[in-house]
This record gives sequence, C-alpha cells and structure tokens, in this order.
Amino acid sequence: MTTTDQEGVIKYWLDFHPGVPRDYPEVAELNAWRAILFQLGLIGQDAGRYEGLAFGNVSFRLDNTSQFIITGSQTSGLIQLTNAHFSTILSAGSGNNHIVAEGAIKPSSEALTHAAVYNANNEVKAVVHVHSPIIWQQYQALALPAIDSAIQYGTQEMAEAVLALFARNLLEETPVFVMLGHADGIVSFGASIADASQVLIRTLALAMQMKPLL
Repeated sequence: MTTTDQEGVIKYWLDFHPGVPRDYPEVAELNAWRAILFQLGLIGQDAGRYEGLAFGNVSFRLDNTSQFIITGSQTSGLIQLTNAHFSTILSAGSGNNHIVAEGAIKPSSEALTHAAVYNANNEVKAVVHVHSPIIWQQYQALALPAIDSAIQYGTQEMAEAVLALFARNLLEETPVFVMLGHADGIVSFGASIADASQVLIRTLALAMQMKPLL
C-alpha cells in the first residue's frame, strides 16, 4: 500500500504489519518532552490551522540499530500517548521510497524524513518535527538551513534533500532545518529526545526575540 496526504500525493510505499502494541521503555521520556512541545503549540491539532489536521511528530532510534519508533498517523492532537500510538519502523530506504513498519497504528507520513536523518548520522537518537510559524518566518535571520519549497513533505525527494544537507555539513552547528514546501515545518534532532527538543525550544526563543508575539 502507499501512504498519501489529503491531496493524494504519494509519500512512500508502506509495508505495514498490524500487531499488538509493543512495550517501548522510551515512551515515558518521549511523552514528557512531547507534552512540553504540545503546550507550546508546536505539536497538536487546531481547527484554524492546516485545515484541522494534526501536526508534528517525534521519533526515537532503537538501541544502535537503523530501526526507530515514531508517533502514529494523526495522533498529534492527543495530549498523552501510549504504546498503542507508536509504530516501529523496521526498515526505510529513501532510494526505493519504501518503508516496512509494524505496530498497532500506521506511522506518521513523515517517517521517511525521520529515517533520512537517522541514516545520515549514526549519533542521532531522536528526531522532532513540529510546526512553528515564528521559526519558519524567521529562518533566514536565524541562519537555518532550508529545503526548497518545491519539495513535498514526507516524500523520497524530501528524504534525499535531508541527506544533502548532511552531506554539505550544513547541520553541524545547529541541528535544525526548515521545510519551505511544508508550511511552518521545522525538524530538529539530537543525541536524545531532550537534546532534540531543547535545541528547538532555544530556536523558538531566538525567533521570538526577533519577532515578539502580539
């Protein structure tokens, strides 16, 4: 099967194996930081934003493998998640646009983008994708690397563009990048979910200094 957005754009080929929720020891820490991002409005669901669709997702690498767990599709509007709201990505390749996943829920449509970050840097243990109009609007002043507006989110082209940012060493100083083709879309990453979340919050604070909230 394929995953698509509401406009019918193919994101990737998904080989999904439904199953009972696995016991993920990382969920407690993921939920703690996700709750902070939720309270900041970086993850959530709002009838007045993005046509009411839920936005934002988090993931965590499993041990030292290429596998990772990621929040399930359209779960971002929930305040608290359980093991049943995470999907395990068993394999993901940007080259063949193919993802193999298992769990009680299908993975977020951003799974291929998360996979590209993990594949690009073995030291990355967590990836956070949020929506922040303030950071997105101030990305040039913040000197954040950006992916071209012509590239659709969650696609093979997006994954390849992410790999290109790493190849060009554009993410060494600040592990945050902007998706210009995905309104308000921001991605951060780090050696832990705390690192990935904290750098995002610091970036938000800098953006707010440049453009204070009314």
